[in-house]
Amino acid sequence: MTARGSSVDFYDVVVVGGGPAGIMAAIRAASLGDAKLKKNVILIERNSSIGRKILITGKGRCNLTNSADIDGFIGKFGKSGQFLRSAFYKFSSDDLREFFKKNSLGIKVERQGRVFPSDDRSLSVVKALEKALADNNVKVLTGSRVMGIREEGGIFSLKIEGATEIWTKRLILATGGASYKVTGSTGDGFHFAKLLGHTFNPLRPGLVPLKTKERWAGEMQGLTLKNISIAFEYGSKKITSEVGELLFTHFGVSGPLVLDLSAQVVDLIQEKKEVILSIDLKPGLTGEQLDNRLLREIGSHGSINIKTLLKDLLPLKMIPVFASTLNIDPAKRINQLKHDERHAIVKLLKAFRLTITGSLPLEEAMVTCGGIPVKDINPRTMESRIKPGLYFAGEIIDATAPSGGYNLQQAFSTGYLAGESAANPDFSRKGGAGA
Repeated sequence: MTARGSSVDFYDVVVVGGGPAGIMAAIRAASLGDAKLKKNVILIERNSSIGRKILITGKGRCNLTNSADIDGFIGKFGKSGQFLRSAFYKFSSDDLREFFKKNSLGIKVERQGRVFPSDDRSLSVVKALEKALADNNVKVLTGSRVMGIREEGGIFSLKIEGATEIWTKRLILATGGASYKVTGSTGDGFHFAKLLGHTFNPLRPGLVPLKTKERWAGEMQGLTLKNISIAFEYGSKKITSEVGELLFTHFGVSGPLVLDLSAQVVDLIQEKKEVILSIDLKPGLTGEQLDNRLLREIGSHGSINIKTLLKDLLPLKMIPVFASTLNIDPAKRINQLKHDERHAIVKLLKAFRLTITGSLPLEEAMVTCGGIPVKDINPRTMESRIKPGLYFAGEIIDATAPSGGYNLQQAFSTGYLAGESAANPDFSRKGGAGA
């Protein structure tokens, strides 16, 4: 391989992508050097600064990780969970929190085990990572787009726009997915992987709001339903949720419950299945208990109308839509309700249904589903099984989880393992924070 007249820089490890996975990979790789044999590591980021996606996670607060144990993490990643076992053991949630404490970032744990910086500022997370990069003498090349990658004789050659050609024997692709392109996640990494002999599973939106057929969902735009549960029904099967929150939008539904199940729903829609969203507005009560409550109201306040009755059961903004769906006059007195009308109210409270027609596009999703198949990556090293010397980390791997800090931990853990493996393939693989 020749440089074809251009100047060439050689690095022990080259990391492409300045998100959480790439940053951690570069830090770990550089940390393994010593005074006599310092690892020469470069991190290449196409944006003018690193950590763009970190800045927008958790609504600007950055949900770093979760306090769940390793088995809890593995369970959240479904079929890909076992693939991540080595990465999570190598660099766990506890290790990540210790890493940030060493780099002067306070940590706090909130409900459902979600971990945040103590000052609620994602910028503080980026600053801590920048400190660790500097402390480990990682060269950071920002505003630099990789235009192409080729490999010959075990040497990877990277063509950088407006810069010298870069060579390495150890290349880590941590370029993210294809969502939130403004953060630099443009899908370039999948193109590079293909150039190097890899295939990738179809890219799909994950953690994404869903569209509904019913236009009246837009009439409740901005309304958040709390302490409800949902189920997505398709044929005789269903996908269920825990109790949580749902948000109505001008196009359909969003909120934590919807986002966490959205990837499965997107797959069903792509399979041309009819998907119905069923909202249980009162998950803490059975249908019989709700019916008894209505009977008590009728017995003690029979002269009030249906609209007044519903004020004790539903948010005000939802009542017109609920009553319209019932096809019962909201001005009707409740002591005039027929038996089937009363049961219709109970049924709708337990199963408020909407038809799902699709989702927002991949570019507007929080994460990308699909990517490099885990079968093509060595789980103990993150090295490609197809191209020796090539490693993957983060969202480019087809392994995603619900919200709650799990995906960011996946990025940090796989980045840590990839960086360690690339810097020293013979490194003894013991657990610990280390960096």
